[in-house]
Amino acid sequence: MSKDRLYLFDTTLRDGAQTAGIEFSLEDKISIAALLEEIGVDYVEGGFPGANVIDDQFFAEKRTQKARFTAFGMTKRAGRSVSNDPGVQAVLNARSDAACYVAKTSPRQVKIALGISLEENLDGLRETVAATVAAGKEALIDCEHFFDGYKEDPAYALKCVKTALDAGARWVVLCDTNGGTMPSEVEAIVTAVLKVAPGDHIGIHAHDDTGQAVANSLAAVRAGARQIQGTLNGIGERCGNANLVTLIPTLLLKPVFSDHLETGISLEQLTHLTQVSRAFDELLNRAPARQAPYVGASAFATKAGIHASALAKDFSTYEHVPPESVGNERSIMVSQQAGKSNLLTALKRHGIALDKDDRRLEGLLRTVKEREARGYSYDGADASFAILARRVLGTLPEFFSVESYRASVERRQSVQGEEVTVTEAVVKIVVDGERLMSVAEGNGPVNALDVAMRKDLGKYSDRIGDLELVDFKVRILDGGTGAVTRVLVESRDATGERWYTIGVSANIIDASFEALYESITYKLMKTEAGASAA
Repeated sequence: MSKDRLYLFDTTLRDGAQTAGIEFSLEDKISIAALLEEIGVDYVEGGFPGANVIDDQFFAEKRTQKARFTAFGMTKRAGRSVSNDPGVQAVLNARSDAACYVAKTSPRQVKIALGISLEENLDGLRETVAATVAAGKEALIDCEHFFDGYKEDPAYALKCVKTALDAGARWVVLCDTNGGTMPSEVEAIVTAVLKVAPGDHIGIHAHDDTGQAVANSLAAVRAGARQIQGTLNGIGERCGNANLVTLIPTLLLKPVFSDHLETGISLEQLTHLTQVSRAFDELLNRAPARQAPYVGASAFATKAGIHASALAKDFSTYEHVPPESVGNERSIMVSQQAGKSNLLTALKRHGIALDKDDRRLEGLLRTVKEREARGYSYDGADASFAILARRVLGTLPEFFSVESYRASVERRQSVQGEEVTVTEAVVKIVVDGERLMSVAEGNGPVNALDVAMRKDLGKYSDRIGDLELVDFKVRILDGGTGAVTRVLVESRDATGERWYTIGVSANIIDASFEALYESITYKLMKTEAGASAA
């Protein structure tokens, strides 16, 4: 049976750029376009030529190899010809394969926002599409506020769709601009649109203001739409856009869609999805969402012991798809709810093989639960678990020991008479019987201790040169300034691997130092294993 072709249109570089706190440089845009090519989307909307210098530079040359490189703009202004509209001309002159224009389809929006007649709006839509087709570019129309406009005046909303198609538009995309439409409404309205337009010319552009952008996109596809617009990791204005990282595996792996639809993405490309999602977050300088569907670190994580026991027999008992299908991995978490199955799986992940009847397993389980009762949590600190396990089992190398450390914070006046804060740390360590002392200043006591501890590790210094602290989180476990504090440190190295270590103490500096110490220890364990393998 032949399948319908479903097209995926990425607007990360345009609509995603509306996200608060995100600003793409030219190099960022080039890198993101490469990520999008890696997973195989059909269209890459690169931005708004004529709107800013970066987008002008980006559209100075074609930036994609396979995906249709798309420029964004607005339909021509009333009272001007296409040739005299600088916005339309910037789009037509861009080095793009396609042009996507936003057009008003709500009578209320036309009258209030544009201040023109409904017929003038249709004329601008018609003339812009015709000029784009004449210029040899594929034309797409984003029907802004379409669902709200349809509820207000169905006849006019449908007239906009027909006008665009009759003028030669390849795609007419129905936009839930305010993000408030329900999936049932989307499905019903798209079904009505398909009575006057073919589904293989209709797309959906959903916003996530009710948390249903993915559901609305799938509802439109069920009704017959054959293009989905969205962004990487769902970034976008306000609450974001439809998340392509969630939509893509759903479309490829769920039979309700995959049995009768095909995309331009192969199952092999799908295995790159987790890496692409996390690389994108890395580029944005933010931590990946641990609970993101399919690609999050917790997407295939199991905590309860009874679940882990079932997983050991058949992974499908608690997994809706195999994690490797999207490039993710299974994680059996270690916590107070853990049983032996969790421990055995977690130990295996770190290359530690124990028999389920090994008496040391009971000791490790008891230690984990005792420490979690004191405030430790190994759910999200797998590197600390690996260190703890090796310590309890007697297989942890002692790379170095800390004899003492001290951190001081001094508030004083600079020579210019300004108030400044100076933080200094002193760390004394022992490596192979040799006592080493390092002093360092830093941006606060934790940074100063980190710099001082790494400043001189003797023979191990070269092995931690690429170690970088990525994130630092503090949680107060009990109220008050004297409460127990839990610190979680996220680290990474040049291999791209990230790991998490934990420290707990009534003193925030002690908790931080413990997590830092374990981060360095885990890095040395990694390099030791690499050296042994070599």
